[in-house]
Amino acid sequence: MTSEFYENEKITEAEKDISWKTAFSKLMPLLKNHFRMLIICFMLLIGATFLSLYWPILLKQALDVDIKNGDFDALIITVLIIGVIQGATILLQYIQRIKLEIIGQDIMLELKQKLFRHILSLDVSFFDKNPVGRLMARVESDTEALRMLFTNTVVLVVGDIILIIGIFGIMYYYSWQLASILLGIMPILVILTIIFERKTSPKFLEVRKKMAEVTATLTEFLHGMSIIQIFHRGVYARERLNYVNKLKFTDDRYVNIAVILYFNTVFFFEYVMIALVLFFGVLWIESGVITVGTISMFIILIWRSFEPIWRTSEQLSNIQKAVAGAKRIFALLSQESTLPDPAVPVVWKKLDKSIRFENVWFSYTNDENYALKDASFEIPVGCRTALVGMTGGGKSTVISLLLRLYDPQKGRITVDGIDIRNISKADLRQRFALVLQDIHLFPGDIKSNITLETESITEQQVISSAQTVAAHRFIEKLPDGYNTEVSEKGANFSRGERQLLSFARALVADPDVLLLDEATSSVDPETERLIQSSLTRLMANRTSIIIAHRLSTILDVDQIMVIKRGEIVERGTHTELILQSGYYSKLFHLQFKNKNGVIADAR
Repeated sequence: MTSEFYENEKITEAEKDISWKTAFSKLMPLLKNHFRMLIICFMLLIGATFLSLYWPILLKQALDVDIKNGDFDALIITVLIIGVIQGATILLQYIQRIKLEIIGQDIMLELKQKLFRHILSLDVSFFDKNPVGRLMARVESDTEALRMLFTNTVVLVVGDIILIIGIFGIMYYYSWQLASILLGIMPILVILTIIFERKTSPKFLEVRKKMAEVTATLTEFLHGMSIIQIFHRGVYARERLNYVNKLKFTDDRYVNIAVILYFNTVFFFEYVMIALVLFFGVLWIESGVITVGTISMFIILIWRSFEPIWRTSEQLSNIQKAVAGAKRIFALLSQESTLPDPAVPVVWKKLDKSIRFENVWFSYTNDENYALKDASFEIPVGCRTALVGMTGGGKSTVISLLLRLYDPQKGRITVDGIDIRNISKADLRQRFALVLQDIHLFPGDIKSNITLETESITEQQVISSAQTVAAHRFIEKLPDGYNTEVSEKGANFSRGERQLLSFARALVADPDVLLLDEATSSVDPETERLIQSSLTRLMANRTSIIIAHRLSTILDVDQIMVIKRGEIVERGTHTELILQSGYYSKLFHLQFKNKNGVIADAR
């Protein structure tokens, strides 16, 4: 469990450097394709705002004219007009809300696609440091926070500004004295809002971080649920999740208390303004400076003037989450690949000569803890090469470097004399097919998992590759054959069957180089015998690199390289290495010695 990594996640410098203005300026290009619809939404909002401001004026007329003069017919007409205005306002707001939601969904879809494309371009070393749960939080949770911002806030801010201007315009028109008194309260509310924003903004970002940690921890435990149950680690899992939840709760509590204090303060000033209207209204009503209708209109307009403040208050947490989410998203988008493609890549169409490692040194941690030390060797085209040695010796590192999942700190790797750093990663990797010990199957059917949605691969090629690796035998027994749906992580197949499907996936691509990393370790002896002859025929005319602990699978290869603690200590054929009585010979005798001390037939 990478608990320390989760605990020590801090706000990065990249996120600190992105201000809310910068974050929103980066979002503006996403609005470009929706500019016309946004204009329509603004017009609808302006219309709804002006209509909503007109009915308090009609209420004043009803009190000061219709009721005062006893003209009940006129009062009924005024009430009906108010009802029509309210209905029209609701209709305009409904249409505007629907259109805004569509815009928000489209923008978030585009942003998620952009994020995913960028994540796909990042190096394996990035994923070594960033758990799946944390990336899921950025793609899902942070973009959802931005969607709420687009659908609830961006356009509403303009509407609220129009509303405030309209409210005080009406107030000044009917009583500039009372309006001036009320306007003096507004700077206090603005200052309170600014203080609240500055005090809580960093905490909102911390809350987003802690939420990502909770998601990452939960994802980790759910993926490893079988191990947790088998090894009775339920108590640890609960304690770990409780711990990260408490870390989030601490910051969340601070934010929520601040929100409650802010709300209550704003609520207090609303009634202060109403009290001022009633106080001065009583003083001035007798002198004719103000009327009962004007007082009622002012009280309604005060309630309306606090709508933007309440709306801002209620949405401020969403605004803060969106700002924090935007910072995290664009910090991720600013993450550059440490393995960039060359500006002018060399075209490499096929392996014609050899693969060479020239004095290669590599460390996963970029320090002196080298996983591969001064490795130099050559694999001629068509050569079947096996890498053997104890676990952790550096065998898989050879394959990772060859596929350019990482770059060595020293030395270079060439194919046909071309440094692989001068070849685009896509062109390089399409010449290889990799079969791993841990098999990953994707959602879909068997056929799509073998072809990986490559349209150029025919059904006959799929069946032929499956037959070669003895996978066709179990596939044709399934009710839907190659159209059988694959459950999550291929749970509806045995480990050996998943391994055979991965063989078929590799073979159907017809690669120049076949990479087998413990590829037969999950196959039972009977199935291993069935596919071994097929693999031998396949590797006869194909450059192959095999990592294997089962030495019985590599007895006929062209050369064996023994790697121990990152160094190549022996190389040669099986017979040559046995006669040397060195490290390989020791491994071989340990593996095939029966309990009576007699060496069994490895074949």
